[in-house]
Amino acid sequence: MKLAFIVILASFSSLFSVEASSALADTIEKIKPSVVGIGTYNKLNSPRASLRGTGFVVGSHLIATNAHVIPKSLNQQQNEKLVVFVGQGRSPELRIASVVASIEQHDLAILKIEGKALKPLMLSNQKVHEGELYAFTGFPIGAVLGLYPVTHRGIISSITPVVIPARNASELNLAQLKRLKSPYNIYQLDATAYPGNSGSPLYHPETGEVIAIINKVFVKTTKEAVLADPSAISYAIPVIHLKQLLSSLK
Repeated sequence: MKLAFIVILASFSSLFSVEASSALADTIEKIKPSVVGIGTYNKLNSPRASLRGTGFVVGSHLIATNAHVIPKSLNQQQNEKLVVFVGQGRSPELRIASVVASIEQHDLAILKIEGKALKPLMLSNQKVHEGELYAFTGFPIGAVLGLYPVTHRGIISSITPVVIPARNASELNLAQLKRLKSPYNIYQLDATAYPGNSGSPLYHPETGEVIAIINKVFVKTTKEAVLADPSAISYAIPVIHLKQLLSSLK
């Protein structure tokens, strides 16, 4: 009897795993057209286009990403442009972009692009809990062979402050001091993100609703500044801060 129960339980577990995997596959297919690359274009460079990170569509002509993905300056003499890479494969479409809103505190930026309207992803209103499984899609290894999005998944391993007070003042840098004045919570993941994933949407595997924005660089410099060997932990900025930035455009 006990053996039969174990077999039935294993069958249900296997069925649930297959259904969850199938749901994620469908969601990835649905959200991929709304995941874009962020970079620069300079016709005098080789290569001409350079991918700096990931973004995703939040309005027909609006793209969300991390602020640190945006270059601090462009080569005006060579007419270098901020661009968004749309599509997949070896010949993605390049759209000229401009920054219309940004906030350093949350490392978020919103770009406006030209051309045909794109389909925005839904921003979630659901409460996030530790232990829940989510996925993120982006460009962790750049676009050397073309624009091919990569998807990872992992659980919310912790909801933690963006900055942890140091043992003494000598361990605090300027960025930490600034964020200690107005701390906020971020999501810590048990999945590994890479620098090119910065700006990737973190979304529900069944609905595709975005709950956060992957952040590989900005958060780590704050939370792990006192570590001699920074961890491979990944973080994400809750979508509520992106909603606030979007509302400022209105």
